[in-house]
Amino acid sequence: MKIDSKGNIIAGTTAILIITLLLICIFVVTSINYIQNENMDSQSNDNFKYIVDDYTQNLEISEREAIDGATQKVFNGLPVINSENQIKKNLNKLLDERNEEYEKRYNVKIDSETLSVENTDSPWKLLFKVKLNIEKDDEKFSKIVEKNASVEGLRDPLPIAKLTVLSGILTYDNQIHYKTALSAYMVLHNFDSPESYIEATAPLYIKKCPYDPYIHHGDYGVMDDCLKNGYFHESADGSCYLCRLEGKGKCPHYGFEVFIQTHTPLKNESLSCSDHVVFADHYNGEKIDPDDWNSLILDSSHRKKYGLVDDGY
Repeated sequence: MKIDSKGNIIAGTTAILIITLLLICIFVVTSINYIQNENMDSQSNDNFKYIVDDYTQNLEISEREAIDGATQKVFNGLPVINSENQIKKNLNKLLDERNEEYEKRYNVKIDSETLSVENTDSPWKLLFKVKLNIEKDDEKFSKIVEKNASVEGLRDPLPIAKLTVLSGILTYDNQIHYKTALSAYMVLHNFDSPESYIEATAPLYIKKCPYDPYIHHGDYGVMDDCLKNGYFHESADGSCYLCRLEGKGKCPHYGFEVFIQTHTPLKNESLSCSDHVVFADHYNGEKIDPDDWNSLILDSSHRKKYGLVDDGY
């Protein structure tokens, strides 16, 4: 086009500038809308991630409640035939309640199923596998979540499960008081010197012994402190928590043992006081210190394991 005057040049330039400004405005508006949408998506993703993380991170709390629920059943005098199934049932019920709570609070749909409860290479922990499906709007989370739950701090179910609440066994002052229940059990099975275990006691709550390796129990004052605090010890012969719930004094899994402490002036040979020996293996031991009413009754292998000698500890 032929530009025949200065005015036409200015008009053409102005039109180009206006078109350019319109294009810039359109670009800016589009960019702002895109960024806002991205921010909304990011906020939505962050919110969903928070819900998933909060749910999974708190699984252990529910798992411990499920274990303790099975233990409470034992303490109520009811047998636990299959501890894994009982704990799975307890956990599924707890998670169903929690799923309803999350739906009301976050408008999220959660389906959960406890697949298994298993022993680990540590007797102090159980492994849970829980299948989760979580949905909120267009976002989904689906995974089998594996979490360990500690049994430390829970009650030891073995004595009650083995002897039953009808035996007269009592629990108070953070201890199991066998009264005459254990001696009656020994009389029933024709074990030596059942009178030695009248009024015997044992720790109620599971606490892992910090004195490791265990041979250090032979050091001055260590065994006294161990008995005072009621510590449990890892043992290939002791039963695991799942089997303790079923009243099994011994099992094929890696478990733990605790000392049943006598309080007797008698010096008779009787069952060695490790709980798996009293409730399953049934071999005798002798007092470490014959003149001490509160002395442990131990066999030679347990004395060696804990670094104890015949002239006391």
